[in-house]
Amino acid sequence: MTTRRPKDLVFTLFGDYLLHRSEAVWVGSLISLLAPLGLNAPTVRTALSRIARRGWIRSERLGRRSYYSLTANGRRLLEEGEARIYHPNWDRPWDGQWVVLTYSIPEGDRRLRNQLRDRLTWLGFGSLGNGLWISPHDVEGEILEIADFLGIQDRLECFRGDAIGLSSPERLVERCWDLPAINSRYEAFLQRYAPKFLACRDAQEQGELDPERAYMLRFELIHEYREFPFLDPYLPRALLLDNWGGECAAHLFKIFHDLLAPAADRYVDSLLAEAATPPKARTRRGAIQDSTSQFGST
Repeated sequence: MTTRRPKDLVFTLFGDYLLHRSEAVWVGSLISLLAPLGLNAPTVRTALSRIARRGWIRSERLGRRSYYSLTANGRRLLEEGEARIYHPNWDRPWDGQWVVLTYSIPEGDRRLRNQLRDRLTWLGFGSLGNGLWISPHDVEGEILEIADFLGIQDRLECFRGDAIGLSSPERLVERCWDLPAINSRYEAFLQRYAPKFLACRDAQEQGELDPERAYMLRFELIHEYREFPFLDPYLPRALLLDNWGGECAAHLFKIFHDLLAPAADRYVDSLLAEAATPPKARTRRGAIQDSTSQFGST
């Protein structure tokens, strides 16, 4: 894997395995799921606490046990990531216009500046320097949401129009994005995972694809591929390199992920089943407490 930061591994677990499960997950199951990836219990608990403090997940207690589930913001974040990962789109039409964004945030407010830059990069913006960013994508709505979320409506301006300067579209792309470097990452991904895909396909055909092995490979695959939406601005095809490897990498990712999914999901199901008390019990108990509270305490 490219990185093994505990926080990133937890996000990958929630994003690829738990996003579409409605039940809260016992912390013991989370620890078991992350143990094959080299994380011990204290490390998992620390990572969960930090992510919860950021508002992406929440913790609930039932007796002596803790359960974790996604918050609305956390679910929205992962759903946006899922859309970018599983549905990259280099075929969106481009009318030749650019969205131009400029902001004024003091250097002292570095955390806010970094938050804005991360979100602009995620939307496919590239920096021309000095707080000036451009994108070929129609993302005005997303910009308004970001400005509202970060509370910077009065520090940000956004325009849309044709470029009338001396630089061609190709030159603007060169200044804002290092497409050759991104393409090299795609090529390295293909070289690394194509042999693994062929080996796993043979193992599946022979009935020898171990569920735990499938889980770890799928985790490795998604954990590495999820970095591409942060690197690739998904420019319109007219602005891409002739030998662009993104589509081949996206195809390999999808077919490899689909190959591993059934066995990997069985492994996850087996560990989640270890939770002896379902979260619904907590919900019923909470409902009883709520219904009796109207009579006052004694």
